[in-house]
Amino acid sequence: MTASQNLNARHPVSTLSRSVKSSPGTVCPALTDEHRRADHSRFVQRVRRRYEAELSTLPPGTPTRATMTGCLDTLRGRGLAMPAALRVLRQLVMERLVVLDCEQHAPLADVTGAVTTLAEIALDQACLLAFADLDALHGAPLVEDSGDAAAPQRAQLWVIGMGKLGARELNVSSDIDLIYVYDHDGETAGNADGRHRISNHEYFAKAVKHIYGTVGDATEHGSVFRVDLALRPNGNSGPSVVSLAALEEYFLVQGREWERFAWLKSRVIAPAASIRDGSASAMRGPVLPFVFRRYLDYNVFDALRTLHRQIRDHAAKRAAGNPGRANDVKLSRGGIREIEFTVQLLQVVRGGQFPELRTRPTLDALNRLCKAGLMPRTTADALAAAYEFLRKVEHRIQYLDDQQTHLMPTRDDDLAWIAATLGYPDVCAFLCELDSHRETVAGEFDTLLGGPQKGGCNGKGCTSRASGRSAVEDLQDALPQLPEAFAAKVAAWCEHPRVQALREDARLRLVRLVERTGAWLQDGRVTELAALRLADWIETLLRRESYLALLQERPSVHERLLRLLGAAKWPARYLQRHPGVIDELASRQLMDERFDAAQFEADLDERRASLARTGEDDEEALLNLLRRAHHAEVFRTLARDVEGVLSVEQVADDLSALADALLRVTTRWCWSRLKNRHRDEPAFAIIGYGKLGGKELGYGSDLDIVFVYEDAHENASEIYAAFVRKLINWLTVKTGEGDLYEIDTALRPNGNSGLLVTGFTSYENYQRGRGSNTAWTWEHQAMTRARCVLPAEGALATRFDAVREAVITAERDHAALAQEIRSMREKVRAAHPVRGGRFDVKHSAGGMVDAEFVVQYLVLAHSQAHPELRANVGNIALLLRAESAGLLPAGVGRAAADAYRELRHIQHQARLDEAPTQIDTQASTALAQAVQALWQHVLGQPASA
Repeated sequence: MTASQNLNARHPVSTLSRSVKSSPGTVCPALTDEHRRADHSRFVQRVRRRYEAELSTLPPGTPTRATMTGCLDTLRGRGLAMPAALRVLRQLVMERLVVLDCEQHAPLADVTGAVTTLAEIALDQACLLAFADLDALHGAPLVEDSGDAAAPQRAQLWVIGMGKLGARELNVSSDIDLIYVYDHDGETAGNADGRHRISNHEYFAKAVKHIYGTVGDATEHGSVFRVDLALRPNGNSGPSVVSLAALEEYFLVQGREWERFAWLKSRVIAPAASIRDGSASAMRGPVLPFVFRRYLDYNVFDALRTLHRQIRDHAAKRAAGNPGRANDVKLSRGGIREIEFTVQLLQVVRGGQFPELRTRPTLDALNRLCKAGLMPRTTADALAAAYEFLRKVEHRIQYLDDQQTHLMPTRDDDLAWIAATLGYPDVCAFLCELDSHRETVAGEFDTLLGGPQKGGCNGKGCTSRASGRSAVEDLQDALPQLPEAFAAKVAAWCEHPRVQALREDARLRLVRLVERTGAWLQDGRVTELAALRLADWIETLLRRESYLALLQERPSVHERLLRLLGAAKWPARYLQRHPGVIDELASRQLMDERFDAAQFEADLDERRASLARTGEDDEEALLNLLRRAHHAEVFRTLARDVEGVLSVEQVADDLSALADALLRVTTRWCWSRLKNRHRDEPAFAIIGYGKLGGKELGYGSDLDIVFVYEDAHENASEIYAAFVRKLINWLTVKTGEGDLYEIDTALRPNGNSGLLVTGFTSYENYQRGRGSNTAWTWEHQAMTRARCVLPAEGALATRFDAVREAVITAERDHAALAQEIRSMREKVRAAHPVRGGRFDVKHSAGGMVDAEFVVQYLVLAHSQAHPELRANVGNIALLLRAESAGLLPAGVGRAAADAYRELRHIQHQARLDEAPTQIDTQASTALAQAVQALWQHVLGQPASA
């Protein structure tokens, strides 16, 4: 290959564009309407000559299922057998599409949709013909042990369309990639004489040949579609048809990574009857778990790299000695295939956990990837525009001679016709646009797959691997460059059974991660403590190789993970429990966003709807869906927290908003699945207390909740009791994905001896002291931080707000109230003794609990006279309001508020690092004094130590 040819292979369109514009004396002439005529196509000319009498049988307009079926009936009425009629129909439809596309600028979806519908019609008719002929010879194929000897069940054959056929985006001169699957083994019933019985496999193998004869054989009218079965299990060496059980076993034992991409767009195309009666949905059982793994699957990167490299190598060989063959709008650099690979890779990696990404059409998938935050809108729009443009170019190339080719034509008049029918004023403008789109596509594809080749490494510190060496030897060679403690940890891996059990490519990934981490340690980008914690985290996950692949493929994730692990202990423990959340570190927007409850709920509802469309929305799937979403969102907040993006108060706000959102979603979903529900929406409320009520949740906080209802139905108490038990189970049960929250209902009327869910009137009477069974003072203290979490507005929310206000503004004896609160404070202190002369930021005198009890007293004693104290705005804001109202001396409230904020910060950091919340008394003196001054002024005596 010459240098110019090599350049042409690497940058084919750029070269073509430059050659047109730079040839001596070349001028791009303006194109006219004459250049836009459909009859420039040699194929159109042939059809119009050969089928002039039949052209009128296809009704005007875009071909639809109805008009194509009507045309087929007309052709049959003119004496054509079904196979011949289908071939003529195909000629007429294609001629029409050339006119609509090139002269009337029909949308791409109209063209691809019409070709796909034609294939569906042809395959359905071919199935009917095959079954009729074979049933007459051998009888119907029957299901073994169908359970009803008197009415045996017929075994079904499904024709599965792959690729563009499955996605309903078939191009105009495409072949069709098919796989044939039947549902049950058995044998046929025999002919009318009961003879010629054969196995179901033999029957369906004969059916496949018959269908090919109807659709694929070339006759005087051509073929309907060229048929390719190479994607079937075991490829061209495999049987032409397989049973559903055999397909499932193949996926489990032999299925290769690249086949997952092929099956991503699979769809049962025919027979139409099996689609209508729902029997074809059985294909989802083996296909979905094969294509979409439960975990984030970065192992597919290397598989796709290998496949793409093979395709490019093949294209380069075809172009050798013929530079024109390098101008392939599908397979060359920046072509259609690279857009499809980009989209499919992101779908396969994330589709197991995000079912809303499971869609076949490329343009729809691009939009969903954008909505899911996996691709910027500008990128998605650019790839969508390139895809539409390149597909239209591809169609025009094929319109010329009805050939399955993707090569740019070499004739000037053909090139001018393509440019003119796409609306360009001249060929140069068209080629510039072509060049621009393909450079965009190539850039995005290279960005996505620009990582290692053949298991290589992304980032500094990676070395080339010597031929014949093992990954363990490479691991040992890396030890001298590592700090002592980290080197000792890595050295132990060389003999570790889990490392020995890894596949060689996975061990190589481990080596590359160690090398990269070592390089970053030398540069001072990460700490040795972070590296040790990373080693501990990896060690527990060695059997899940996809995490090694993720870190290797995403150096930015690797580095961000090290920073996170180096910041505190708790993130490492959280990641060990929920390793799948690590992929959140890849998000470009992670540090720029805050939790968005509305979007979170909308995403969950969309994922549930996606599961429902494929029949996967069973209870376990929904429980896991909620847990994955919760863990991911907690981890996002955690990452922002340790990076210093969020304050302690903002962390609490976001975690509390997350709990609210999950309670709303879980309540909706759980109610919809309650067997004895009697209305569309429950007349029900969730009252949040404690940290949930005060919007001060931390990592791992439980939820203090009271459930109430207001429903006149005669069985309301039983219905809502069953509902609450189910709801608590949904929130607390541990699945393979963990749990959501611990639920504490001890604050309900009469505590743990009371009903799990209470009628609202009874709840109101209890809180307001009506009757003999009434709330204690400590329950009124809790009411100062209570709020109606669900519903956030409406009649029940309004009634709760009224009850809360009545409780906290009730007339009280201030001295008696102060004594009761002091007494309760002593009980709490006795239950949490502090030993060793240390200061506990929460329970010691002058700690957080003292400040909280003072605020509760101020609200219960003074909110009647001071309405500004009634709002549930948090302890810090209430202290400042009390000082502004004159209830505290100048500076006392602010000093206590500042101390409380700092104590919260100390507590928060200690818990992140899994350290004690007890600090040196000397370091806490000023903080404790500020809170004790507050206590002394409000409650009249210092809190005991």
